[in-house]
Amino acid sequence: MKDIFFLDMDATLLDFARAERVNFFHALGAFRIAADEGAYARYHEINDGLWKLLEKGQITRAELMVRRFALLFAELGVEASAEEVAREYFENFPEVCFPYEGAREFLERLSARGRVYIATNGGARIQRRHIQLAGFAPYLAGVFISEEVGADKPSHAYADYVAAHTEGFERSRAVFLGDSLTSDMVCAERMGVDFILFAPQGKPAGYMGKVATDYGEAMSLMR
Repeated sequence: MKDIFFLDMDATLLDFARAERVNFFHALGAFRIAADEGAYARYHEINDGLWKLLEKGQITRAELMVRRFALLFAELGVEASAEEVAREYFENFPEVCFPYEGAREFLERLSARGRVYIATNGGARIQRRHIQLAGFAPYLAGVFISEEVGADKPSHAYADYVAAHTEGFERSRAVFLGDSLTSDMVCAERMGVDFILFAPQGKPAGYMGKVATDYGEAMSLMR
């Protein structure tokens, strides 16, 4: 029976896409930069690509925060300070939080079965505040934020740190639930624990592992 639960947070417990969109338009609007849904879609693509580089250790977090806006502004021909917009985006994001329906109840049920840990690459200040706003804190035994750990998920350093700092860690008792095959699944593999993909839209083509499309399925698989 599994009783050590590692969960990603963004796009697993929180609606990151919604929060990202709201905060994007807020940050640009603060500098009176006109933007439409096409501009946001391109930002999302750029941001996603840079996060993949971060996961591979090919870019730093500080570089990512600014470069995504610099690249977008260069494409759109916008004359604005990427540094200032990035700062506004970062400063406002802690207050923009949209938990998925049922996420808190899911954590409550899991915590009754064992210990629940958050394993996230999100910024420390943002994630700590989101945990508070979402009401997740009472159900968590610990939180592993890459910025605090000093290594990004899914690096070996991050995976080793999480395993070493989880009381009574045993691979057979642990399971990892997350939405990313390049971050969460790889981290689970490096920790030597079972992995479940959280995919409300359904199993990706070619993926042969366990998939949960909602929290009910996740509960039944995390055994």
